[in-house]
Amino acid sequence: MSTTDKDDELTRRQFLLLAGRSAAGAIALGARPGYGDDQPDAAAGEAAQAADRGAARSPVSFVVNGQARTVSVEPRTTLLDALREELGLTGPKKGCDRGECGACTVHVDGRRIVSCMALAAMQEGKRITTIEGLERNGQLHPLQSAFIEYDGFQCGFCTSGQIMSGVAVIEEARAGWPSAATLDVTRRFGVSDLTKAEIRERMSGNLCRCACYPNIVDAVAQAAKSS
Repeated sequence: MSTTDKDDELTRRQFLLLAGRSAAGAIALGARPGYGDDQPDAAAGEAAQAADRGAARSPVSFVVNGQARTVSVEPRTTLLDALREELGLTGPKKGCDRGECGACTVHVDGRRIVSCMALAAMQEGKRITTIEGLERNGQLHPLQSAFIEYDGFQCGFCTSGQIMSGVAVIEEARAGWPSAATLDVTRRFGVSDLTKAEIRERMSGNLCRCACYPNIVDAVAQAAKSS
């Protein structure tokens, strides 16, 4: 190996040592590797979180399961969190918390929504139904009974969302709404047209990690016949 090669090798080692010391110094000063200078530091992040926690609350009034309720919420509070944390209605579940699994499905003014994607502050004056509000005079809703009869659940985590969607499916069919699986959209759709293919399409927004889909479809089909 020539003298020139040795000098080059030493230079590379020195470079690596200097680079390592520079990175260590940057970390010690609070810099975060991989982020630009325009990113907030840790202190700024903590201040922002404190500001969020101290956000002003505002009252929101709506009718939940037939009862007038008023809650005080932050602007960022979702309807799901308001129902669970402020009103103690834990039937709607927080699964994905981003509108993908359907476990938090509720009805707002007669239409199903995923409550994790709706702000509580935007529900002023609306009528909201959760799984707790389906039974009447101590009697289960026909779809609740069908889920028991057809074993439409295992772990049960998604069940309330599945039932709320299933009830909405039957009401949507009764109102004449077609779906992507409807073969003839030129004639009025009815509950009697709810084939299993229709039910699977209309329930596709609700995920079941236990894969009880055949039983769920059978339960919805049975409830549709008896409705």
